Amino acid sequence: MQQAEPCAGLTLLGVGPGDPQLLTVAAVRAIEAATVVAYPVAREGGIGMAATIAAPWIGHQQRQLPLVFPMVAEAEPRRLAWRVAAAALAAEVAAGHAVVLLCEGDASLFASCSYVLLALAAWHPGCPVRVIPGISSVAAAAAAASELGGPAAPAIPWPLALQGEGLLIRPTPESPAELEALLDWAAAGSGCAAAPEAQTTLALLKLGHRWAWVRPLLATRGLLDAALFAQRVGWPEQLLAAAAAVPAEEQPYFSLLLIRQGWPAVLP
Repeated sequence: MQQAEPCAGLTLLGVGPGDPQLLTVAAVRAIEAATVVAYPVAREGGIGMAATIAAPWIGHQQRQLPLVFPMVAEAEPRRLAWRVAAAALAAEVAAGHAVVLLCEGDASLFASCSYVLLALAAWHPGCPVRVIPGISSVAAAAAAASELGGPAAPAIPWPLALQGEGLLIRPTPESPAELEALLDWAAAGSGCAAAPEAQTTLALLKLGHRWAWVRPLLATRGLLDAALFAQRVGWPEQLLAAAAAVPAEEQPYFSLLLIRQGWPAVLP
């Protein structure tokens, strides 16, 4: 494949959940055309997960630019980090460089680079920016579960949403009461006149330590067998399993849960 010529500007691009083969053609071409490859890290000297995913496509001749996005709850450190990152990226573009900012998953879904995009629009509106979407962990988990196959690892068919159904993607609630209310809402129906019985599939991210109480709650409601647990999707240590097979103990931060409470009346 012919390498694209560098063109000054900034590209925010999603690199998918973990597997380098899940980068889009557009993402690979943008990386290859870049003179500067920027990526988020949690602290100075930290390892960037997005950079690790995209490593096979980053050349030795390209300058790498780690940008610190602290994992803290306080607003001011995060706001400052977004503005500092935006200023650094805008300066690179102003110097005539083609720059990419890598983002794990999709560039617009719970993404650090979305805040950079907003900071650029507010403080550096003249900086040319384009956004390349990426595969989200939710879509990758559903696809991977459906394709396992074989006697040792039977497939778990997991269409995220069928016609008329809804799909809600959000962080896992902080309390059992919040999750109970969310499950009730999702089971109530999509409100679609063409499919009034259709429910809403829930995709709950950042499961982590909450799994210790989420699992027994789902067991009480009889939903464990209808839920898919996914961990580190796209990475070598990926785990995909029926939620009933996962013990009620703290799980890694990058764990998610897909919950389907019913199926449409018309199926193959």
